[in-house]
Amino acid sequence: MSNLNDLTTLALPTGGSLVADETENRLSLSLEGQPLIELQLTRDPELQLQLEEGGRPANQAIWAACYWLFARDPARQRLTWRLDETPTEALLSGLLIPTETVGQYRCERTLFWQLPQPWLALPSSYPQQMVISGGKRHPLRPLKPRGEVYRRFDVRLGMWISLRTVDIDLDLTRFNRWQNSPRVASFWQEEGSLEQHREYLSKLEDDPHTLTLIGCFDDQPFAYFEAYWAKEDRIAPFFDAGDYDRGIHMLVGEENQRGPHKVASWLSALVHFLFLDDPRTQRVVAEPRADNGKMIGYMQGQRFHCEKEFDFPHKRAALMVLGRERFFERCELA
Repeated sequence: MSNLNDLTTLALPTGGSLVADETENRLSLSLEGQPLIELQLTRDPELQLQLEEGGRPANQAIWAACYWLFARDPARQRLTWRLDETPTEALLSGLLIPTETVGQYRCERTLFWQLPQPWLALPSSYPQQMVISGGKRHPLRPLKPRGEVYRRFDVRLGMWISLRTVDIDLDLTRFNRWQNSPRVASFWQEEGSLEQHREYLSKLEDDPHTLTLIGCFDDQPFAYFEAYWAKEDRIAPFFDAGDYDRGIHMLVGEENQRGPHKVASWLSALVHFLFLDDPRTQRVVAEPRADNGKMIGYMQGQRFHCEKEFDFPHKRAALMVLGRERFFERCELA
């Protein structure tokens, strides 16, 4: 795992890297060899940032400095900027918010990580129309995306974490291998042949309420996820599902990508993606088997709480819930 104290370069999903020269009282950032921003730092009582030379920095430069400093210190909750000119674009987006002091602005970690770019490939702004399907009233869902939907460099692991949609022709063999693993089968109970699994994935591909995803570390597939709209799902009768609440099913297929630090990376990325995918999503839920103590413990480590246990026809389940506010209020993404 990477040592954040040794951090000097930070890769961006859009390509290129931020390179920093940081001291106790100064931060200089460049992007692809081109100077981006130079800041004076005051660290007491809290971190304050001021341009080396006055003026209004580009929004990209403000964002880059905030990203660098939040990634460098995942416990840092806010940054205070002192600027001579009003940073209009940053204020309109929520990257910065004004304070009561003239020329002083704040970047709040809880707001920063709710900005969709550059993590999301296709930010959602789908309009709302209520429809009825399967006897359930819910919002009309957007067409499902194709290809990569989320990418972020995990500074702690020193690896890319990304999510892409399932390509049945490309992913069928690995999905079949994963599902026939005794460890996976003990919880998913979906062992079967290639054709059975092709049918399984094809059915979900045609289901507008479920998005099937492949998780990758450094572009190497290691996990399969299902993200579903809870209002239309079998879980809906067991809790008061909101119109945009999402649920998840999770499967780590590659043995060498298991462990608490890997779970912390992919689970936070998966939840982050779902909250960014539609800003109206207020909760992400899951229903692992109630006796799957290890998974429940991992989820609690990412701020999920167990609301109750309940009975599906095929299992006793724990209803695990993570609210949007709770996820972002102490968001430790780095």
